[in-house]
Order: sequence, then C-alpha cells, then structure tokens
Amino acid sequence: MTDNHRLSPGDRAPDFTLPDADGNPLSLADYRGRKVVVYFYPAASTPGCTKQACDFRDNLAELNGAGIDVVGISPDKPAKLAKFRDAEGLNFPLLSDPDRTVLAEWGAFGEKTMYGKKVTGVIRSTFLVDADGVVEVAQYNVRATGHVAKLRRDLAV
Repeated sequence: MTDNHRLSPGDRAPDFTLPDADGNPLSLADYRGRKVVVYFYPAASTPGCTKQACDFRDNLAELNGAGIDVVGISPDKPAKLAKFRDAEGLNFPLLSDPDRTVLAEWGAFGEKTMYGKKVTGVIRSTFLVDADGVVEVAQYNVRATGHVAKLRRDLAV
C-alpha cells in the first residue's frame, strides 16, 4: 500500500465506487462524458483541508461552467464528511475511503515527508480526469492554500 505508484497524464484513471457523505455510492464512471477534478486530502475539518475544500467551493461555478466537476476523497467516514460538508457549506461530493484502497491506487497514499520526517499517510493530490476517464493532469504534494487558483490558471478556467 505504500509503494507510491504515481499516475501520469495519459494513464487510465482507476475506477472507484465509494460512499459519499450521506452513504450513497458514487463512482468515477458517473462522470463519463464530463471532466472531473478528483482531489485527495488527509482529513476533514483540519485547517489546510478546510481551506482547500472552501477554495473548491468558492470556485465551483467557474469550474462547472468550464464543464469540470469536483470530487474530494479522504479516509474519513461518511458521518464526519457530512459534518464537514454542512459546517463549510460544501457544494460538491465528498467520498469516504477509510481502507485507503482508492487513495493507494491513485498514488495518493504512501510515504511522504512531514516536518522533516518520513511518515506514511495521505499525499495531498489533485487530478483532472477527462470525459473518457483518462488522466489529463496529475499533481502530487500540492499545497492546500492557493492550489485551486493555480489549477484554474493551468486549465485556463
């Protein structure tokens, strides 16, 4: 689970079906025909993850207008995701991957450096998947703050 296989542009995005904040299953296949940003974050309701989620919330209309949906994935249980969504007014799906299988398949779980120490955990990562399910953009170790603005610039949205 910690081999850190990383996805690259041109790779087929690994399919998944995970429960959302309300426990309803949502699949990557549900987004076929549209582009979707899939982003992985360590933990709901923490300062960095809250900032990142709120940035996606605040930019969702522009992203949707460009034909891009957004989905966030963390190891949190659905009940914690629902509390996070409701507290922050998040307007896009948050998915639960408590066994970290999907995180690992996408290269978003493994060894990372945190405060100068090697640790195993969620690697903050963002992907743009095209309408056919192919990775267009793969970004690892992204910053929580300013990331959405940079993504919008990179995508000209």
